[in-house]
Amino acid sequence: MKINDALKLAASVLLCQLVGFIGSLFTTPAIPTWYPTLNKPFFTPPDWIFGPVWITLYLLMGISLFLIWRRSDHPQFKPALFFFFVQLMLNVFWSAAFFGLRSPLLGLIDIILLWVAILFTILNFFKISKSAGTLLIPYLVWLSFAALLNFSLWILNR
Repeated sequence: MKINDALKLAASVLLCQLVGFIGSLFTTPAIPTWYPTLNKPFFTPPDWIFGPVWITLYLLMGISLFLIWRRSDHPQFKPALFFFFVQLMLNVFWSAAFFGLRSPLLGLIDIILLWVAILFTILNFFKISKSAGTLLIPYLVWLSFAALLNFSLWILNR
């Protein structure tokens, strides 16, 4: 791997992990205070699982971004990058809405938009790199589960 590629990989992974860190600024204070007071569905995972899952997903996102960045000459590069950054912003907004504002309803609205943005990101990434698109599939699967959980939390706590 060339130095330039190594720097792009590091920057891509760090960017995605930074998004996770920013989201955690909204999430962390609510975990011991507000979140335990919510009525939760039977399929709610234990709290400790969320950190490792998200760290792994942000790593996969970063690697996927790197694979796309290496193909910046591709005609679909700009649209793919656009959707990627939209989903990153919606990712942070979900944490701000659900945990920061303590609003399962706003979180649900955001997570639906986020799911669509990730789908468009995957479809656009596949046009450039099958590997990059494939790396985002676990993210979409986890987000599908998270959307169901978010919906259930909204229903149970209205």
